[in-house]
This record gives sequence, C-alpha cells and structure tokens, in this order.
Amino acid sequence: MAKEIERKFLVASDDWRDKAKLGKSFRQAIIFSEGDRTLRIRAIDRKRARLTIKIAINGHLSRHEFEYDVPIRDAEELLALANGRTITKTRYEVKHARHVWEIDVYGGALEGLVVAEVEMKSEKEKPELPGWLGREVTGDPRYSNQALAEGSLPDNWRDEIQP
Repeated sequence: MAKEIERKFLVASDDWRDKAKLGKSFRQAIIFSEGDRTLRIRAIDRKRARLTIKIAINGHLSRHEFEYDVPIRDAEELLALANGRTITKTRYEVKHARHVWEIDVYGGALEGLVVAEVEMKSEKEKPELPGWLGREVTGDPRYSNQALAEGSLPDNWRDEIQP
C-alpha cells in the first residue's frame, strides 16, 4: 500500500532558487472530496497527467496515496468538470542535506504563495530544515490542496505568509 508522509512549510525567502532544478508546470483540481478522502487530477507540463486518491491516516503527517497515469485528454476534461477552482503552480526540486524538497510557486488567484514540502520515510524522521523555510503549516487544513482549490485561505492570507 502506498503511503505519503510529509511536512509542509511556507517559504520565507528566495534563497532556494539557485539550487533548484528546472520547474514543472502543474494544473490541478479536486474531482471529489468527502471527509478525509480526496480524488485529484493533475496535468503536468500539458504532456502527461496523474489521477491521485488520498485517504488520511491517524495523525496529520501520513496519508494513503494511490496515483495512476491517465491520458492528458481525459485530464483536461476532468479539470473542466472539477469542483472548485483549478490551481496552477510551478514545482521545483531542491536537494538539502539528505532530502529533496518540493517547492510549489502558485499562480493565478494564489500568486505569491510559495510552499515547500518534504517527504519522509517515517513520522519519526527529522529532516534538516533549510534556512529559507518560514512557518510550518503541516496539519493546517487551509494549506491542503483541497482547501486551496476551495478558496479557504482568509482574505488576508498574504499578510499571514510573511515570516
């Protein structure tokens, strides 16, 4: 069974950019969500797509995660039929110490939001935190992909992301 264990942080500075690999363009949306279960569609660089099912596990760091490739044409249709708004972002990868951090730079209505995630092998793992991180938002439901698609950030969210 696939399992995702991750921590999520706001990004406080652009110091990560000089270490970043070339970014990938994402368009994603929530197809269905109920309680602790979410079905997401994601188009990557307008070339390929993934359908993802996430189901929460006790605690806030772990979830069951199942991902499947789907034809890009199907993904485009699903994006048009999705609940909430379509999220656009560019994802960059940065190696820091023993981990690879994924930095999402959001566009559209979420312009200015930059979030970093690190996946871990266990909830007990303690990744070394880079200096460009801001406040940790792991477990803050406002920063989940589902919540961002539903527009759940408060009107003053830009003030909240300042370090």
